[in-house]
Amino acid sequence: MKHSGRDDDGGVVVSQPVQHRRRRRLDRPALVALLLGLAGVGYRLVLTLITVPVSNSDEATFGLAALHIAQGRSHPVFLYGQRYMGMLESYLAAPLIALSGPSWPVLRLPMLVLYAIFLYLIHRLMRRICSPWFATFVVGLLALGPERVVRDQLTVVGGRAEVKAAVLLMLLIAVGLATGTIRRRRLAVGLFGLLAGLALWSDWLIVPYLAVAGLLLLYAARRHLLGWAGVLLVVGFAVGAAPMIWDNLVAPPGEDSLSVFREISTRAGPSPPWSQRLQGGVLEGVPLANGLCPIGGCTPSQRWFGAIYPLLLVVSAAFTVIAYRRTAGGPRAVRIRWVAHLALVLGAVLTLLSYVRSPLSATDPIANARYLSVLQLSLPTVLWPLWLAAEACWRGTVGALGRFTGAVATGVLAGLAAAMLVVTVQFAATGLAASRVEEREARELAATLRADGPREVYADYWVCNRLVFNTDEDVICGVVDANLMPGQNRYPPYWRQVGRADRPGYVVVAGSPAERHLRGLLGDRVETTPVRDAGRYRIYHPATPVRPWR
Repeated sequence: MKHSGRDDDGGVVVSQPVQHRRRRRLDRPALVALLLGLAGVGYRLVLTLITVPVSNSDEATFGLAALHIAQGRSHPVFLYGQRYMGMLESYLAAPLIALSGPSWPVLRLPMLVLYAIFLYLIHRLMRRICSPWFATFVVGLLALGPERVVRDQLTVVGGRAEVKAAVLLMLLIAVGLATGTIRRRRLAVGLFGLLAGLALWSDWLIVPYLAVAGLLLLYAARRHLLGWAGVLLVVGFAVGAAPMIWDNLVAPPGEDSLSVFREISTRAGPSPPWSQRLQGGVLEGVPLANGLCPIGGCTPSQRWFGAIYPLLLVVSAAFTVIAYRRTAGGPRAVRIRWVAHLALVLGAVLTLLSYVRSPLSATDPIANARYLSVLQLSLPTVLWPLWLAAEACWRGTVGALGRFTGAVATGVLAGLAAAMLVVTVQFAATGLAASRVEEREARELAATLRADGPREVYADYWVCNRLVFNTDEDVICGVVDANLMPGQNRYPPYWRQVGRADRPGYVVVAGSPAERHLRGLLGDRVETTPVRDAGRYRIYHPATPVRPWR
């Protein structure tokens, strides 16, 4: 018995018998993609188990929120002390932490699952709108993992892993609605709205891609949106964004997420010139976000991809428009692939423009390149014209100019893959050891304080919440700056608890300005104050508190 259906371009095809079709479902490109994907997931599983990249207090804040959620003590909508970053990642980790207690591998496990989902979805999408072997090539690129890339994929710092998977699924829904491969169209539209709401709550950086995904949905199913499907779209979005909506409705004046985000965005001081923003955002940020440079920054020779990235966006947009015009008058199922390409190009353009508008793109491009991690969604679309040119060259179906263009395109694709591979190998060869040393010192500090006290301490921001998480709140830490004045205490109850302690301790990095200032405040008492070392940290436990702010 044979079955008919529609192919990816909307045409009617007659399939092979069911048994034969099932036997051939995983074709050669899909099999290679599966192996590459498993290698990428396996590599990241090893990194997760050994806590690489190294943990920090930002991530620990999400972990502590997950612990509080698991214990029923709190149900935060936004990150403690930051009323615009959603806590979806903490809610995903909370059930696991409830079962096993706080640990970095457990906290990061949902991120690993989201990465695997991201690979699967982008492979599916590229097979639908590009070609099977190109989809495999994309999976191979995304399986590589320099430190900047895996840090964005594995660490629980909010809004990177989940929003990329959500956008890909939204695009697949829109393409499926246009090609007629989705049966329950209304429920699919409702799911689209739910994903959009969750993504918006999780991280506002995804707004450009949510906007273009919405335009793609409007193109794919505009007639259906006038009925119940449109109602479900709105309801789904409201449900997904409900935590954010409710929190903003009850927030005191000036503390709603929009006001907080606007205040942070305008805090950077004098505006650098556009030349510096473009240099930091495009030449430095784009290669870093796409995995062509080590986390410490790009050398001049590694910035080539950033230099040609705007040109690739223009070429991809022009190619997509031309291809769309050639299919004018054809079925929507054929044209949807080009509209999806154009949506991804537009998402990258809007994201890049939004980033370079910020002074941070010029003042600290290395640390802030993480805000461009969503550009991975558009990397396949940027490379698709190069793939087609290279493919035509190797097949010999073009003239001399086409062969030259194809050779250049092949060189760009090969250079991109080689650069990402080299940086990944460098990270695996040298970066893992450094990360392990820092992680071991942090755990040694936690074990020392947990065993012998003190249980209430003051320390700098990058020590405190990581210490609290590592000790399962057996040790509580209040944040102070280098002058031992109150610092960024994201969770005020910790600060208050340490403030009530009769004899708090002080954790400083040996030889740091904070240690010198503490010894100056102790004065003559420094000789009688108990001091212990734990790795590069030094623990002071004076008989009477040192609180210069009082």
